[in-house]
Amino acid sequence: MSEIKHPAHLEDEKNPVAQFHNAWEKYGKTASYVLLVVIVIIGGFIAYRNFISEPKELQASEAMFRAEEYFREDSARLALNGDNINAGFLKVMSRYSGTKAAGMAGFYAGSCYLKLGDFNNAVKYLKDFSTPVKQLQERALGLLGDAYSEQGKKEEAADQYKKAGTYYEQDELLSPEYLFRSGYLYENMGKMQDAIAMYKLIKDKYPTSQRGADIDKYLARLGVIQ
Repeated sequence: MSEIKHPAHLEDEKNPVAQFHNAWEKYGKTASYVLLVVIVIIGGFIAYRNFISEPKELQASEAMFRAEEYFREDSARLALNGDNINAGFLKVMSRYSGTKAAGMAGFYAGSCYLKLGDFNNAVKYLKDFSTPVKQLQERALGLLGDAYSEQGKKEEAADQYKKAGTYYEQDELLSPEYLFRSGYLYENMGKMQDAIAMYKLIKDKYPTSQRGADIDKYLARLGVIQ
């Protein structure tokens, strides 16, 4: 019996090698370009991280070392501007922009300006600061409240203290303090309901804190009898 022959395209459908060959001829060049682009992107990222980003972070951290020492020594001006040998926080920010260390230098710079009585610059740097570390972000929010308060901006200060006091509720030391400052400013501005809300938060959440221990007298003078 003679062999039954199938059309060539049907034979190709049954042959995986032929299928691959056809597909490669049709899409191979595009796939090669896509693969090349992916390799270049990944390779570029690895090279940037290993040869630019990480060394820059290390240099920024090393540059900040003496400035942080000055800050701990309460030498705000030297911490901010540096000395004849070591960079201060402002120089770290400009020289190593984009690094985590430069972001941290912004927090320090705002704190230094607050200590030096330059409240406009304190607000500028503290407003720009952001970190996923909740305790540190809470502190920055509270310091920003201090800067607004020093400027006589009671509304902004009270709102900022409220934000700080409710940002990281697990902090039983700073949270009730910031809530109290917020409530006290609201009370001073005649916003009694807002003040009561802050004082009640202290009583409910932080009854054993220093502020919680005597918060009843502040509520009482606002007509809230517990």
